Amino acid sequence: MSLQDTTDLCFPQLFNYSCKKPVSLLSETMLLHVLLSCISLVTVVLNLMIIISVSHFRQLHTPTNILLLSLAVSDFLVGLLSMPVDILRKTSCWFLGDSLCSLFIYVSYIITSASVGVMVLISADRFVAICDPLHYPSRVTERRAKVCVCLCWLISALYNIILVKDELIQLGMHNSCYGECVIIVDNITGTIDTVLTFIVPVFVIVVLYMRVFVVAVSQARAMRSHVTAVTLQLSVAATTKKSELKAARTLGVLVIVFLLCFCPYYCYSIAGSVLFDRFSEFVYYLFFFNSTINPLIYTLFYPWFRKAVKLIITLQILEPGSCETNIL
Repeated sequence: MSLQDTTDLCFPQLFNYSCKKPVSLLSETMLLHVLLSCISLVTVVLNLMIIISVSHFRQLHTPTNILLLSLAVSDFLVGLLSMPVDILRKTSCWFLGDSLCSLFIYVSYIITSASVGVMVLISADRFVAICDPLHYPSRVTERRAKVCVCLCWLISALYNIILVKDELIQLGMHNSCYGECVIIVDNITGTIDTVLTFIVPVFVIVVLYMRVFVVAVSQARAMRSHVTAVTLQLSVAATTKKSELKAARTLGVLVIVFLLCFCPYYCYSIAGSVLFDRFSEFVYYLFFFNSTINPLIYTLFYPWFRKAVKLIITLQILEPGSCETNIL
């Protein structure tokens, strides 16, 4: 092997066992690194603001916000871990070893599964709030929301350790050469995973939100027609109707954006090599970009988030008793 050939290898000292360095234009690589690094930084900062806001201010300790907090944690981890490491994994050689490669892939799977599970919980939360508002305060409590979130992350961790157990036992078993970090899931396991982590959750989300939409439309018509038959049940429901409908619309936007970002990725996973490589890169980064869009949705639709960010940036949250601030 010539000297010129060895300079193209990730580990020149290993000769035939080393992977070749990814071939790409320096300008394209630099532009991609800068762009994705900026997106990663924005994702981390915005989601960190949500985590601090919901955790610090007592008024924001509601079941719905507990679910949003969990989603922000997963989005924060995407920006902090998944985006930077995946940039390294796809645009250069992998120098961190097989152990960190397997660990990174395992953690990435946990984050993705947990995000999908939280979206299902958010849809269920809105379903109960809109379709059964009288029993919502008793059925959906802060404690139950925390338990559901913990179970969601625990189940995700246990499920994915089963999915990648062979990779964790035999490190680097699917790497064809040194300097590579990949994992290959067989067709049967991949199909089962797609059904459990995509098709079933999306079906549940769509069904729940279709029901929420139908009930919301009927409630809006009732409000416009000035229904005069007021019972105790209707009067209690009316006090929460407006705010719950607004929350349902906001979280509906969140769910729709989630589906638009996740569906192309899973559709590509099902289609496999049928699609072009450029399109595969697009759906892959769109999948990650969802974690950046979510906090922007909060900024547009939640005044409390904008107020909380102002208090955080001006360091007013460091003042004694700031957790009791009227944020709503």
